[in-house]
Amino acid sequence: MPSSPASGPPFVSHPFGTLAGRRPGTWIRVASDTIVIKGAREHNLRNIDLELPRDQLIVFTGLSGSGKSSLAFDTIYAEGQRRYVESLSAYARQFLGQMDKPAVDFIEGLSPAISIDQKTASRNPRSTVGTVTEVHDYLRLLYARIGVPHCPFDGTPVARQTPQQIVDQVLELPAGTRFQVLAPVVRGRKGEYEALLTDLARDGFARARIDGEVRDLTEDIRLDRYFQHTIEVVIDRLVSREGIERRLTDSVETALGLADGIAVIDIIDGPTLSFSQQYACSACGHSFEELQPRNFSFNSPYGACPECHGLGTRYQVDPTLIVAQPSRTIADGAIAPWGGRHRMRYFQRVLSSVGEAEGFDLDTPFEDLTDRQRQLILYGGDSTETYT
Repeated sequence: MPSSPASGPPFVSHPFGTLAGRRPGTWIRVASDTIVIKGAREHNLRNIDLELPRDQLIVFTGLSGSGKSSLAFDTIYAEGQRRYVESLSAYARQFLGQMDKPAVDFIEGLSPAISIDQKTASRNPRSTVGTVTEVHDYLRLLYARIGVPHCPFDGTPVARQTPQQIVDQVLELPAGTRFQVLAPVVRGRKGEYEALLTDLARDGFARARIDGEVRDLTEDIRLDRYFQHTIEVVIDRLVSREGIERRLTDSVETALGLADGIAVIDIIDGPTLSFSQQYACSACGHSFEELQPRNFSFNSPYGACPECHGLGTRYQVDPTLIVAQPSRTIADGAIAPWGGRHRMRYFQRVLSSVGEAEGFDLDTPFEDLTDRQRQLILYGGDSTETYT
């Protein structure tokens, strides 16, 4: 066998007698950043030679039956998977089974491959390539454990806050501001928490905000074990003024100790401020919870986009489909979804009251209505109003 050249990209020796006019044992230059395919004949492929770049997105397009699946799935994937299985021990191979070698003369530059069926295995819109292959689970864990959080408002790396820093920020509230210090001992988790509530009452705490409602801990509180609950212990109720620093410091430290480093300042008739000894922006003071894998899951309410709820798409109304013929009047059926005589009659009775108050009638062509009137009909008003 001839010796391999000393420099340049790696070479491989192919054993075939006639491959692109080469003699047996001829060395073929194979670049490390390409996948080389020679003589692919699987199914309807006709002796295809091809070089594909590695670490790139590649799309095979063509007519039905042109060999796209034969090349991608039955040749490239099949050979990559077969080589991976052959590299395992005999014990492991007995559980995976032996795969047949595809009809191809030569493939080099392959890595272990993953194949996702072209047919959707699930109609669930939350099922993606990442969830099917479980890659998403590892990415969530990776981001949560080694990720560095940054403030979404100014881009500053998020750092921990001390109790004194928390107190200093609360003392900046305007004088006379009423607020309460809360310790979130349970946040969005299922369970009855009967023992926890009993222990809190025994430790001297009088009230807790449970799922947004302040409850007396002496009451017989029963929670549904199958629903997610949030329990925040009321540590203290204060009014912002001079001389409360010591009491506020004690309350904040109590809340931090009770809720594993998290304290909530609930401003009456105002926003709720969350502070943490774990992560907080040093520039704007905004606090964050410690990163958890669920924060990176679009299937969790803690990580899903609030606009699309993790689906990646959002349904919106298309006015041109609702009012396909704007020259028609409402009484003549301009609002297409109302359809049916009985439904149209009901909605027209409701809308006639609105028209009397807003200065239009149902016999006016929809295109002749003012922008405000069309907005009111399609989307309603900015506030709750009663029409009779």
